[in-house]
Amino acid sequence: MWEKKGLIFSVDNISEEMKSHVLGPTVVVNERSFRIFFSSRDQDQTSRPFYIDVDKTDPSKIIHIETTPLFHLGDLGTFDDDGVMPCSAVDLGKGVIRLYYVGWNRGVTVSYRNSIGLAVSHDGGARFERMYEGPVIDRSFREPHMAASPCVLKVGDVWKCWYTSGTRWITVEGKTEPIYTIRYAESADGVNWERDGRHCLNQRCQQEAFARPTVLKISGKYRMWYSFRESHDYRGGAGSYRIGYAESLDGRIWSRLDSEAGIGASEEGWDSEMLCYPCVVRVGENLVMFYNGNGFGKSGLGFATRTVDSLRQG
Repeated sequence: MWEKKGLIFSVDNISEEMKSHVLGPTVVVNERSFRIFFSSRDQDQTSRPFYIDVDKTDPSKIIHIETTPLFHLGDLGTFDDDGVMPCSAVDLGKGVIRLYYVGWNRGVTVSYRNSIGLAVSHDGGARFERMYEGPVIDRSFREPHMAASPCVLKVGDVWKCWYTSGTRWITVEGKTEPIYTIRYAESADGVNWERDGRHCLNQRCQQEAFARPTVLKISGKYRMWYSFRESHDYRGGAGSYRIGYAESLDGRIWSRLDSEAGIGASEEGWDSEMLCYPCVVRVGENLVMFYNGNGFGKSGLGFATRTVDSLRQG
């Protein structure tokens, strides 16, 4: 079981570009600190990327809050001209970090469109530059709806990516809602991806959606924590996001084991209605999960811990 440690950080009108939300924690482990990238929203609900540094021995202690966006929105008409949300950081050493992120466009017939972009930092994550003006994973003839929420690992010479892929849109009580699954891709360079089209997780009902996988390889297994929700009453109600868990030997074929997730909603407080967008990192023999609670990150960012030994071994 995860031991909840509480809320770390929330946003309430810190600046014009940081009005609310601490959405999608994305973590780099440094020698003495965790650098946590996230997105915050302005008054128009447009997301931009920021970071905080927290103490590695006690993540509830904030060392620094960066209130200047890591990089700005894309040019008019590009895939990220209406929002940027960090999702996966790959630390390549010597201050070089690749940040895979979600770009947002507002929709007309549906609510929005998502694609996956790539930025790079050469100073340990203080500032980033886009590697490309366009996305590295986007809609395709096989995946026509959206691509979002990547988790990227570099395993030897192979780049592995688990990402959210839209399967369809539905209308619920007059509002368009997306259904999405988690798919897998591989790359030799982390830019050009080969997608196998496989659904990593099986739906329990036709309107279930999965988002924001975070994957670690521990004891010979790939272990995934992710968000899942229904399509009705999921904005704080009975269908809201919860955190699930799955295992795989090869990263492609997964066993869904939500009963082993080890974390649920609190009886009251900032994560009593919703748990979503987990990011799990390993520090020695301990694991730290950073995650969002109520309101898709509006209530803030918190964390929980457990030991590697406490994971399912069977």
